[in-house]
Amino acid sequence: MAEVEKGRKPSEESTDDSEEEDSEEEPKLKYERLANGVTEILQKDAASCMTVHDKFLALGTHFGKVFLLDIQGNLTQKFEISPVKINQISLDESGEHMGICSEDGKVQVFGLYTREGFHENFDCPVKVVALHPRFSSSNYKQFVTGGNKLLLYEKNWLNRWKTSTLHEGEGTITNVQWRANLIAWANNMGVKIYDISTKQRITNVLRDNVSLRPDMYPCSLCWKDNSTLIIGWGSSIKICVVKERGHTELRDLPSRYVEIVSAFETEFFISGLAPLADQLVTLYFVKENSDHMEEEFRARPCLDIIQPLPEGYEEISSDALTVRNFQENECRDYRLEHSQGESLYYIISPKDIVVAKERDQDDHIDWLLDKKKYEEALMAAEISFKNIKRHEVQKIGMAYINHLVEKGDYDTAARKCQKVLGKNMELWENEVYRFKTIGQLKAISQYLPRGDLRLRPAIYEMILHEFLKSDYEGFATLIREWPGELYNNMTIVQAVTDHLKKDPMNSTLLTTLAELYTYDQRYDRALEIYLRLRHKDVYQLIHKHNLFSSIEDKIVLLMDFDKEKAVDMLLDNEDKISIDRVVEELRNRPELLHIYLHKLFKRDHHKGQRYHERQIGLYAEYDRPNLLPFLRDSIHCPLEKALEICQERNFVEETVFLLSRMGNCRRALQMIMEELEDVDKAIEFAKEQDDAELWEDLISYSIDKPPFITGLLNNIGTHVDPILLIHRIKEGMEIPNLRDSLVKILQDYNLQILLREGCKKILVADSLSLLQKMHRTQMRGVRVDEENICESCHASILPSDMAQNFSVVVFHCRHMFHKECLPSPGTIPGVQFCNICSAKRRGPGSGIMEMKK
Repeated sequence: MAEVEKGRKPSEESTDDSEEEDSEEEPKLKYERLANGVTEILQKDAASCMTVHDKFLALGTHFGKVFLLDIQGNLTQKFEISPVKINQISLDESGEHMGICSEDGKVQVFGLYTREGFHENFDCPVKVVALHPRFSSSNYKQFVTGGNKLLLYEKNWLNRWKTSTLHEGEGTITNVQWRANLIAWANNMGVKIYDISTKQRITNVLRDNVSLRPDMYPCSLCWKDNSTLIIGWGSSIKICVVKERGHTELRDLPSRYVEIVSAFETEFFISGLAPLADQLVTLYFVKENSDHMEEEFRARPCLDIIQPLPEGYEEISSDALTVRNFQENECRDYRLEHSQGESLYYIISPKDIVVAKERDQDDHIDWLLDKKKYEEALMAAEISFKNIKRHEVQKIGMAYINHLVEKGDYDTAARKCQKVLGKNMELWENEVYRFKTIGQLKAISQYLPRGDLRLRPAIYEMILHEFLKSDYEGFATLIREWPGELYNNMTIVQAVTDHLKKDPMNSTLLTTLAELYTYDQRYDRALEIYLRLRHKDVYQLIHKHNLFSSIEDKIVLLMDFDKEKAVDMLLDNEDKISIDRVVEELRNRPELLHIYLHKLFKRDHHKGQRYHERQIGLYAEYDRPNLLPFLRDSIHCPLEKALEICQERNFVEETVFLLSRMGNCRRALQMIMEELEDVDKAIEFAKEQDDAELWEDLISYSIDKPPFITGLLNNIGTHVDPILLIHRIKEGMEIPNLRDSLVKILQDYNLQILLREGCKKILVADSLSLLQKMHRTQMRGVRVDEENICESCHASILPSDMAQNFSVVVFHCRHMFHKECLPSPGTIPGVQFCNICSAKRRGPGSGIMEMKK
């Protein structure tokens, strides 16, 4: 594994804070040394160049050899090309053809599966070679070589190679890259791009820093896509985009042009470039004049990921690489190649090759675990559980739980057990025993499985005993929350009973014991405890488990606890506890008996009729306001008994009602006037009875009492002729508000007259409307055809021979007769009635006849 150190910009001051911040930043790439066959090759030789294909690697050395390697670095094939340095290797897209050039001027282009191809020796070093990306196709047998000039080789239709010069005169060609129809190359003056389809050179990007030797700081070229070229030269980077010209701009210009979309200077020398999505991977060599950095760090190559901006860049990450013999290397000794298929980046140095890969989810989790960010690691593993290969969610979770326990965060550790341990019973039990060892059973208790997965009963019992020793409330909570099947109920009952011996009145333990008895279906024992504690769940227990037979002798206790709930329960379950049984149990508690019978009466006036006589005394004793409504609604109440009780207790209103109901209205009226002295009630009573004699008695009693006369004058007008009262008033008697009373009498009289006249108008109008309607109805024609029959002889009403004379009588009720079939006329001369309707006692309106011939 290649050693990697987080890099720093040369201008930065290194402080403890910055180092800590860098250490918290997760690296973007991971590195490993390309070993296997490569190690042996580089021990004896030195790498000079390398080309990467998705399927294999092609490595050139200083001793003129080319090695084909698989992705892991294993040697698959070897070519002895030249005794001197291999300068460049080029592969087409299919990986079937390879081009090689060397320092002694040799150029070879051949198929990897056929040795047929191009072999040529030049009298000068050939620095670069590039095959057409689709060289394997017969239409694209083209490649370029570069030394002092750039030559294009094309195979013509005679299968011979034709050579043409694309460029010369600007020094040595140091780099060439071919993508689709575009060839980019670099010489001492700058970078050119040539369009092979139009055979036009479309741009010349000049070199910025001409003071740097091109052979020491060579140009790096990389195509990001078919139209974007990235240029790194010295310390500058430019991103160029090839664009099409508009038709109006063409004239004598090339059909394409280049726009530089980003250009910026860096603080280092570029050794290689490669794209990473919208970012750049840069291999660089630190400038020699960086005084802020140590010599050893400055000599090592660095791999940066940067985000290009229009006039600058933002550093995303920076890693310094410790490659073999880095102290002896210079900027020109490093190269960066990349595999587009798998985002692999190869850092090539003379004695070492390092592969940089994008970090996957497993690497991300490794980093989080190394930084003790267990929660984030667990979350990342859960989200990407299908993609991780080296980690297991449960193992990460266990590491997180161990970390929390070590920190002393027992509650969080216990809560995470639910998610991490899942349905693994063995892990659950191990964790419970661990929490017991550290004295934290309470922390894990609320998270134990209690559904489909259940641990051994001993585990739950151990936790319950732990709570019972120190926390009665927590123990009660667990008993309520845990299903009774989780543990041995009898064992826990015995333990609670033992504790109750020390504290027999502890309500928490008693309630919990009742719940345990309920789980064990010993409901009678639970009911006794609930009643003793006056617990609110007693009624729910009775209903849920149908314990009505057990409460027949506990009705008084239930009503002492909650009268309303007890009575409602008893009345709702009369079929299980009879009314007679309840009354018998409450015979010594008349106040409770009254409440029960009163609610029974409210529900049904007839069910408790045999106890209505007893209820009179109960109402009189405990609930007088409801006595009168009871007397009004009950038809089973003995009136004499009720009257006796009311007279004994001097209940005037009730006595008045009973007297009136027994027919002694005069005595009732007398009591109202003499004992209550309430003229309004007396008048109301007289109105209810609507008896002329009562009105006479009321007037006679009131005639010498002016306040009574005023009340009568105000209310008597609609029931008795006021003149009768006025005539009997003595002359000279002073009557309060007499004037207002007389005005009211006159107003009432006028109102009655108006109402009568209004009713008369309505009646006359309705009568006239109905008469007109009846007349219109009777004047309508009636259809008579052969389907109609005579209601007397039941023959067809029309003769078969319509030429004969015939007479038909049709009544308004639509009954029809032959005239000769009609019975004799009635008592009214000239008026005939329908016998059928007359027999049904219908009105004469339907019987008036109408004759047609």
